[in-house]
Amino acid sequence: MEDLALYNFTVKSSIQDYSVFFTDDAAKELQSAYQPGDVVIIDQIVQEAYPQLLDGDAIPQDKVIVIEAIERTKSYQGVEPIINQLIRGGFRKNHRLIAIGGGITQDVVAFMASILYRGVQWIFFPTTLLAQGDSCIGSKTSINFNEYKNQVGGFYPPQKIFIDPQFLRTLTLAELKSGLGEMAHYFVVAGQEDFDRYKRDYPAALEDFNVINGLTQRSLEIKKSFVEIDEYDRKERQVFNYGHSFGHAIESFYKYAVPHGVAVSFGMDMSNFVSMKKGYIQESDFIHMRELFTQIWSEFSIADLDVDVLIDALKKDKKNVDNQLGLILNKGAGRVFKDLTDPDKTFRSWMIEYMETYHKKKSK
Repeated sequence: MEDLALYNFTVKSSIQDYSVFFTDDAAKELQSAYQPGDVVIIDQIVQEAYPQLLDGDAIPQDKVIVIEAIERTKSYQGVEPIINQLIRGGFRKNHRLIAIGGGITQDVVAFMASILYRGVQWIFFPTTLLAQGDSCIGSKTSINFNEYKNQVGGFYPPQKIFIDPQFLRTLTLAELKSGLGEMAHYFVVAGQEDFDRYKRDYPAALEDFNVINGLTQRSLEIKKSFVEIDEYDRKERQVFNYGHSFGHAIESFYKYAVPHGVAVSFGMDMSNFVSMKKGYIQESDFIHMRELFTQIWSEFSIADLDVDVLIDALKKDKKNVDNQLGLILNKGAGRVFKDLTDPDKTFRSWMIEYMETYHKKKSK
C-alpha cells in the first residue's frame, strides 16, 4: 500500500485547528493517543469486528463504553444514559472522549463533547467510508429531535482524526456505496474535471483501496477548502447540501432502510431533474451525471415513494426560507447554488413526472 502519511493535512478552525492523519495501524495510534482518564466510546459492531483495538493493558475496560450506533441513540434520550455513565465514572473536563465508529458514533460523541462541562476535547477514528470521506471534518455535531433528522447541534471539531482504510475491509457493498454516494456530491460541486475523474474511478474504487484512498483524500480536500471559508455553514458551504434535502426525506420515508449516501445519490438525481425543469442544465447533463448515480443505488428502489410525503418532508428542511424550499440546484458541475422553489402544483407535477419516468413501479 502507498505511503498514507502523504495524505495528512490540517484543517483551520476558529474553534481549534485539527489534524487528519492517515494510518494503516489504528490500534497502535489509539494506544499511543490514549491518556489516563480518557474514555473510549465505540460502536458495538466495530468492537466485535476489531477486538484487537482494545487488547492489552493500555486502555482500562472501565474506560470503554460500547454503544449501539442507531438513529435512536442519536437523540437527547439516547445520549442521556451515556453522559450519566461518564459523570458517574469520574470523567473530568481535562479528560478526552475517543470516538471509534461511523457517522452516528461521531455525532453522538461530538455532541456530548460540546456540551459536557461546557466542552471537552475529543478524538475520532472514523470506521466507515462515509465518515472517512466526508463527515470526519467540518466540525458539525447533530442529533435528531423526534422524527426530524439532524435538527439539534452545533459546531465542535475533534482534536485529531485518524483515518485507517483497513476498517473498510469489513464493510458491506451497500456501506461502501453509501460512502461513495456521499462523496460524489463533493466532486459535482468541485467541477467537471473532478466529477469526470470520480465517474471514471468509481467502479475501481469498489475493488481497490488505493483508488478509494485517492478519492477520500480529494473529497476531504474539496470539503476543507469550503469549510475554512465558511465553517458555520452560512453561505458558501451550503452547496454541500446538494442532494441532501431530497436524501433526508427519502431516508425518513424508508425509516433509514436506504443508506444515507445511497439516499443522497437519489437526492442528487432529483435535484438535477429540478435543475433541468428550471432550464439550468440540459438533458445531456442530467443523463451524464445520472449514469454514475444509477450505479450507486443499483441495489435499491424508491418506486413506492409517496410524492406528497416527500414534499411534506421537504417543507420541514432547515435550509428553507419562509415558505420556499431552499433546494441546492446546479448549472453543471462546479456551478452549484442555493435556489428558492415554491412547493406548489408545478413542483408537485415535476416530482410526479420524475417518479413516473425514472422510478416507475414494475408490473408483476
